[in-house]
Amino acid sequence: MKDILILGAGTSGTMMANKLSKALKSDEFRLTIVDKDETHYYQPGFLFIPFGIYSKEDVIKPKKNFFPKDTNVIVSEIDLIKPEENKVHLSSGDVLSYDYLIIATGTEIRPDEIEGMTDELWKKSIFDFYTIEGALALAEFLDDWEGGKLVLNIAEMPIKCPVAPLEFLFLADDYFKKKGMRDKVEIIFVTPLDAAFTKPIAARELGNFLEEKNINLVTEFNIGRVDNEEKKIISWDEREVEFDLLVTIPTNMGIEAIEKSEMGDELNFIPTDNHTLQSENWENIFVIGDATNLPSSKAGSVAHFESDVLFENLLSHINGEPLTASFDGHANCFIESGDGKGLLIDFNYDTEPLPGKFPIPGIGPFSLLKETKMNHIGKMGFKWLYWNMLIKGRDLPLESQMSMAGKIVPEKEEQETKTLQL
Repeated sequence: MKDILILGAGTSGTMMANKLSKALKSDEFRLTIVDKDETHYYQPGFLFIPFGIYSKEDVIKPKKNFFPKDTNVIVSEIDLIKPEENKVHLSSGDVLSYDYLIIATGTEIRPDEIEGMTDELWKKSIFDFYTIEGALALAEFLDDWEGGKLVLNIAEMPIKCPVAPLEFLFLADDYFKKKGMRDKVEIIFVTPLDAAFTKPIAARELGNFLEEKNINLVTEFNIGRVDNEEKKIISWDEREVEFDLLVTIPTNMGIEAIEKSEMGDELNFIPTDNHTLQSENWENIFVIGDATNLPSSKAGSVAHFESDVLFENLLSHINGEPLTASFDGHANCFIESGDGKGLLIDFNYDTEPLPGKFPIPGIGPFSLLKETKMNHIGKMGFKWLYWNMLIKGRDLPLESQMSMAGKIVPEKEEQETKTLQL
């Protein structure tokens, strides 16, 4: 009997448990999944809670609803991984052995990494929306807020769901307009990047949206500390931005057990092969989702595309075969833009978001890098797809590898591509 151990029962870990349960014989493989929580969160829904679009009940379900019946489920914190011994120590004192390990422990926000962030203004004038607690507290604050300077700040990259900060800004603009108080709110986006987004073409388009919505952009701002008394954030080079309400996307880091196990980088993300998803240091360990150090987005769609690749490669490894499945960095993200509209971006390691139609060339029904009502419908409909198909490991009519079909390469970028090929 071979033991396959999955650490983390979020999106990635639960998908892998379902895929493997269907493929492996229960008399040959024992499947175990470990997580500290019994509640599964639909994290893309956190974004909507501050604006009263979703409630807490819309984004939570028991994790047990999504585990395959033949899976051994353990509710516990992970204390230490000993990869040289093929063992995992739990905070309960139990020690688990494995033949194959899948690490899907995700990432968590660490506001404590920023001086002053969690001082007296925390949860009073400073909020996050990347946790259920933060989103609910921010919703309560916004309900009675009379206006002022709203500053959204990204502490550093990478972050979970890179488009979420922009979505928050667009939804905030729409929210205050509907409340008849947009003229009472100054919205400022403060980012360590040199543009609104990480990819040039998308950054240009999204930057235009910020300008149209009268959202000020402050770039290359690397936050050093928060002054709670003066209500301002201060960068390492002593630039200052004042706020009345600070919405923070703090430092994102892998779990502390990765640091304790000396398996990660400086942010506790695990060095992982960009294409095979195998650990760079241990052949029988695979990593998926936000726990990796891959140069791809930390987003649910990425975890879904990775799951197909990891599934194939783990089976190949078990059978002593070469790892031929390759992840190309594929990410696919709807971006809420307010007023019942949205955008869609589709990209990978080598190709940045481009305009066009998706998934059917020339037809859609979704438009890439263009604001449409259909994209908003796609965004809102994803919740049903998530709960009923994606998390259960079912096949979706969407290839893991990104396709160029339907995408329009701007003339300048197309010429540059041809030059590079020559």
